Amino acid sequence: MRSRGAVLRHAPGKFEIVDLEVDDPRQNEIRVKMVASGLCHSDDHMATGDLPVALYPVCGGHEGAGIVESVGPHTTGFVPGDKVVFSFLPACGKCRWCSTGHQNLCDLGALALVGSRWDDPTSFRLKLDDGTPVAQALGISTFSEYTTVSVDSAIKVPADTPLERACLLGCAAGTGWGSAVNTGEVKPGDTVIIMGVGGIGSMAVQGAVHAGAAQVIAVDPVAFKRETAEALGATHSVPSIDAATELAQSFTNGQGADVAIVTVGVIHGEHVAQAFASVRKQGTVVVTALGNVTEVGIPVPLLELVLFEKKIKGSLFGSSSPNADIPRLLGLYQSGMLRLDELITTEYGLDDISRGYEDMHAGTNIRGVIRF
Repeated sequence: MRSRGAVLRHAPGKFEIVDLEVDDPRQNEIRVKMVASGLCHSDDHMATGDLPVALYPVCGGHEGAGIVESVGPHTTGFVPGDKVVFSFLPACGKCRWCSTGHQNLCDLGALALVGSRWDDPTSFRLKLDDGTPVAQALGISTFSEYTTVSVDSAIKVPADTPLERACLLGCAAGTGWGSAVNTGEVKPGDTVIIMGVGGIGSMAVQGAVHAGAAQVIAVDPVAFKRETAEALGATHSVPSIDAATELAQSFTNGQGADVAIVTVGVIHGEHVAQAFASVRKQGTVVVTALGNVTEVGIPVPLLELVLFEKKIKGSLFGSSSPNADIPRLLGLYQSGMLRLDELITTEYGLDDISRGYEDMHAGTNIRGVIRF
């Protein structure tokens, strides 16, 4: 099938719209007509080269939802017309991690930045007109009008699901909400700091609120984002982590926050160190943001790490299991307990993808969404 999609030919580089050939689905694959895709910062990390992929060109996009167009032979569980939300991390259901409730760490994810079929690193589902293989971002490529994916990357949702909103469940919602609820284990009465309140951070705010945090302090230099965070439940918002630390200490008799979640746009070791300084004894720092993969080192005092028993935890997809948590979060949204509409600042056509990322860098979007 023919499709149009946004690809990177190299990094650093910019997304360009090209014609693509999309494979017919094989066994345990489905082809999906896209409805909407979020413009996540992670795809921008691919464009800048912070997050390199194994093969160029690569068709971007990993946060999306659509309608099943066709189903591979001998493939159960899906029929044409089904609505699906993609999980940017696959879940085989059989490996050690899936079987112990950690689907975000599924072994299939080893090829996520290769962009090939999970069982064959030389087999690609997308091609250019001249036959050149095109990698799929995280195995799904939601920046294409049509895409063929493994059923391990797709979650079927009810027919009345508004996909133009539910697309956020494929990354932003689970990553941010889970960073607070799952990884951070926020508890009732806690004081929580969230560094950076774009799409992911705004969901972390909601996760902390749902977990019962008494004080939720949003940190962002952009006033518009701070205002949005307060509308989503943050009790306070400040422009700097130093101000947040002082505020948290004022609520806790000088001890500091119980949990600090790092969801800045581009992370550096210093961000983790600042969060580390903001938490109390036995406090938890959750590191969710991405940056350049070659950067190493966190400048934290080792004595403080040991004597105060502080914890630094990485969080991939909010430590969630997409087969369980995407339907769960969808249910919260449909009941009015989770707010997605407010995260979507601007909708774009596929041809406007570059403008969408320019707006993200300018700080004018919480989340931009492509509508197909």
